[in-house]
Amino acid sequence: MRESSAAKDEILGRIKKSVASTDQAERRREWSSIQRSFRTTGNLSSAQRIALFSDRLHDYGAGVYECSREQLKTVISNVLAQRGKKTIIVPSAWPEERWPTSTEIIRDESLSYDALDQCEGIMTACTVAIALTGTIVLRGGPLEGRRALTLIPDYHLCIVEADQIVEVVPEGIEQLRIFSTAPLTFISGPSATADIEMMRVQGVHGPRTLDVVIVR
Repeated sequence: MRESSAAKDEILGRIKKSVASTDQAERRREWSSIQRSFRTTGNLSSAQRIALFSDRLHDYGAGVYECSREQLKTVISNVLAQRGKKTIIVPSAWPEERWPTSTEIIRDESLSYDALDQCEGIMTACTVAIALTGTIVLRGGPLEGRRALTLIPDYHLCIVEADQIVEVVPEGIEQLRIFSTAPLTFISGPSATADIEMMRVQGVHGPRTLDVVIVR
């Protein structure tokens, strides 16, 4: 009990000191002195990062496709046709060269939550992707749209550029540093959860179905 109490007092003492301190330089020095044994950079080639990212997405149950920039429009059209999507919602800034040929495009011009809930799905880009965890990060940029757009609909088709894929989480966090005040959404496969009986259910906190097109 004494050891536990001493540890508690030490923790509370550090918190009080940190809160009371106005010396930002001292805080930075303390932060820099923390020993970190995890990897902060990757060593895989671009092809290896893509392969690892694809493998993780497959494990999560996402559909994964790879193509060149010239093939992108055709691949988008084929993926949506295979899913039976007659209409798809995109962020308002979505470029016409990425419009599918056989699916109607609806731009998100402040659509209601009910309209998003009833739609057939959405298509967006991303800010960064992390190969080791199979994670896609959205920051609400012009080609990613608002958070409601990517959380309410049941289907999400995400376009990921090969040069957006980093290997490890710290690399991804570093790239996100400039968007520190942006609302970030981290996606690792289709939305899923499990209840107390460990019954897995998809589509609870976001899209039930996720397709990813990697542009090489």
